[in-house]
Amino acid sequence: MLAVHFGAGNIGRGFIGLLLAEAGYEVVFADVNADMVDTINRLGGYAVHEVGQGAREHSVTGVRAVNSVTQGEELVELIARADVVTTAVGPSILPRIAPAIAAGILARPADAAPVWVMACENAVGASAQLAEAVAVEAGDRADEVARRSVFANTAVDRIVPAQDPDGADVTVEAFHEWTIERGDRTDAPEIPGAHPVDALGPYIEHKLFTVNTGHATVAYLGYAAGVESIADAIAVPEIAARVEAVLAETSALLIAEHGFGAEALGDYRATVLQRFANRALPDTTVRVGRAPLRKLGAGERFIAPARRLADHGIEPTALLSIVPAVLAFDPAGDDEVEQLRRIRAELTPEAAVTRVTGVAEGEPLYAALVDAFRRADEADLPAD
Repeated sequence: MLAVHFGAGNIGRGFIGLLLAEAGYEVVFADVNADMVDTINRLGGYAVHEVGQGAREHSVTGVRAVNSVTQGEELVELIARADVVTTAVGPSILPRIAPAIAAGILARPADAAPVWVMACENAVGASAQLAEAVAVEAGDRADEVARRSVFANTAVDRIVPAQDPDGADVTVEAFHEWTIERGDRTDAPEIPGAHPVDALGPYIEHKLFTVNTGHATVAYLGYAAGVESIADAIAVPEIAARVEAVLAETSALLIAEHGFGAEALGDYRATVLQRFANRALPDTTVRVGRAPLRKLGAGERFIAPARRLADHGIEPTALLSIVPAVLAFDPAGDDEVEQLRRIRAELTPEAAVTRVTGVAEGEPLYAALVDAFRRADEADLPAD
């Protein structure tokens, strides 16, 4: 069995690649980082160090890598033979890898089993987004792509902090979840550690609006308070209280729309907060907070639940209170920080709200968001 995984970064090696290798797949990483590609090929494997409750040590062997820029033909040939194609590159990069995936699928033998393509990204419907990009690349042969592939949406959850880039070894938290939407198909790949479900929607929002919303909240409030690490930030009582208030609102949405039990959600929130407090994971507020423009998007971790709570007649006070901290996030080297600055410098607060969040005048959240955009310019962020 062959698996091609796009993205040889920490998530790729420490989570998706690990589980694929342990499931018996020959794993080939595709990446633009020539140094990492060379390192993987030189070593032929790497170690995964887990930290936290239930931690284990893993040795991943028999893997290799290709440079997706300079070895394009080989990459297409690999996809043409693969049983599984996965990604962990970031949602914005998916259109860039679509040409190779389209070419590889179209090069598959007509009688080959469909290849399962799974975008393992922190975004709702990432595989569906990738499928659209691949269909565009395939042009008038898009129907052939559809026959020869299955694009399955997934939800993934494992904290992998920034770490020393030397070597291929990676440190991760012990906790992990990988949920795969199989629909009514019976040929889903068997990957121990991954959980197939008929419908993914409730599961991905359960994770996105708890883990990702909570993690980002800690990051932005911690950065605003001058705290460097996530663990130190969640240890600040005022920050912890605001994170809990935010997650209480997202839990209210999950109960209203998906029927999750309040007690089970409470236990899940407690587990998530314990994960954030894990000092064995040297994660930083800067790393977790990066890409603030995307995280303020209409379908993302703050605006999407706030918008839908408003539709239910529930005022998302805690969620909206984080927006000024997101806008005030300004570490060097983040391209999206610069984009946000330009947008806010060139547009009125009203126009900037619609441009960034997708919320238009007349919607319930509009006035509150305009106020939040204005308050981000104040010297001191509000306490609530």
